[in-house]
Amino acid sequence: MSAQHQMTENIHKRRLPKINADLLKKLARENKLTTAIILLGLFVTLLRFTVGLGGVTNLDDNYPWGLWISFDLLCGVVLAAGGYATTSAYYLFGLKDFNSAVRPAVTSAFLGYFFVVVALHYDVGQPWRLVYPIFLSQGTTSVLFEVGLCVFLYVSVLAVEWSVSAFEWLGWKGIRNIIVRLTIPLTVLGVILSTMHQSSLGALYLIAPSKMHPLWYSPFIPVYFFISSMFAGMSMVIFEGTLAHNGLHDEMDEAHLKGADKVVLGFGKACSIVMMGYLFMRIFGVAMDNNWGYLATGYGKWFLVEMLGFVALPSFLYAIGARERKYGLIKFAAVLTVIGVVINRFNVSLVAFNYQLPADQKYFPYWMEFVISIFVVTLIITAYRFICTFMPVLREHPDYEAH
Repeated sequence: MSAQHQMTENIHKRRLPKINADLLKKLARENKLTTAIILLGLFVTLLRFTVGLGGVTNLDDNYPWGLWISFDLLCGVVLAAGGYATTSAYYLFGLKDFNSAVRPAVTSAFLGYFFVVVALHYDVGQPWRLVYPIFLSQGTTSVLFEVGLCVFLYVSVLAVEWSVSAFEWLGWKGIRNIIVRLTIPLTVLGVILSTMHQSSLGALYLIAPSKMHPLWYSPFIPVYFFISSMFAGMSMVIFEGTLAHNGLHDEMDEAHLKGADKVVLGFGKACSIVMMGYLFMRIFGVAMDNNWGYLATGYGKWFLVEMLGFVALPSFLYAIGARERKYGLIKFAAVLTVIGVVINRFNVSLVAFNYQLPADQKYFPYWMEFVISIFVVTLIITAYRFICTFMPVLREHPDYEAH
C-alpha cells in the first residue's frame, strides 16, 4: 500500500473525538486568538441584545443600515454565490472537472448563508419573530420580502445539499441516497432562487435615487448585482480552494489534490469573460445616463479605481493566466476580484449612499460593529475547518467512491 493511499485511508477512518472538558481546554490553548475573538463577540452580543443598537453602533436616521448590512449581508451573500456557480457547472452543464469543488463550495455557501441569517439578527433584533415575515405577515409587494423569502428557501436548499456529507459521516445511507436522487431538482431550484435574491438585493436601492451618487445608481443595478455574483462566487471558490490547500492539505484525498488546477483554470476562463461583460455594462450605464462629467470629481476617481483596478485588471489577469496556464496569476486575480466585489458593495451601501451629506454627518462604524463582523467570520472559518476535518468534504468517503 502506497504512503498516499495509507494517508487517505487514515483520513477516512478519522472520527469525531468525544467532546469533553479536556478537549475544550486543549482547543482553547491551540486556538487562543480564535477563543479571544469568540469570547469578545459573545460579550458584544450580550450588550447588543440588552442595551440595543444605540449602545453598540453609530447608526442613525441617515444611516439605518451600516456595517452589518454592508459586510455581513451584502458581501456575505455575494461571496457565498460559489455554491450555485459550482453546482450548476457540474450538475447542469456537465463539467465533470469541477467534481472536487462541489462539496467545498456547497459547504462554504451553506455556512455563508446560515451566518448571514445569524448576523442579520444583530441589525434587526427580536430573533423570535424571524418566522413572521414568511408565515404570518407576508408583504408580497415588498422587494425586501422577496429577498427574505428567497434567502430562507435557499438556505433550506443548501442545508439539504450539504447534508449528504453529514449523512455519509453518520452512516445514514438510506436518507443519503434519497437526497442524492434529488440533486438535479435542488440544483435548478438553487439557481432560480440565487438569480432572484442576488438581483433583488440591488433592487433594494432603486427606491433611493436621490440619496445615491449617480455613478453607482442605475436602473440596471439589479442586473449588476446578479452578474457580479457570478464572478464573485467563482473567484471565492478559487480563493477558498487556495486557502484550503494550504491549511487543510492533509484532509484532502488524491482526487481533490489533482482536481484543484482544473477548477482554477476553468473558473479563471469564465471569470475573465463575465467580468469583461460586466465592465462594458457599467460603461453603458454611465453613457446611458450621461454621467461622464462625474468622472472628474473625487467620487468619479474612486469609481474608476473600482472599475479599472478591481474589474478590468483582474479580468485581464484571468485571461492571461488562463491562456498561459499560470495558476498563481489566476489565484492573484481571484483575490483582487473578491476585494473588488467587497468594495463595490460598500460603495453602493455606504460610500455612494447619502453622498451629499456634510462630512460631520457621515457614518463610520463603532468598534463594536467591527467586533461582531470579525466574530461572525471567525465562526464561519471555525465551522468550515470542523466540517472539513471530520466529514467527507475534501475527500471521498470510501463507502461511496463508486457513486
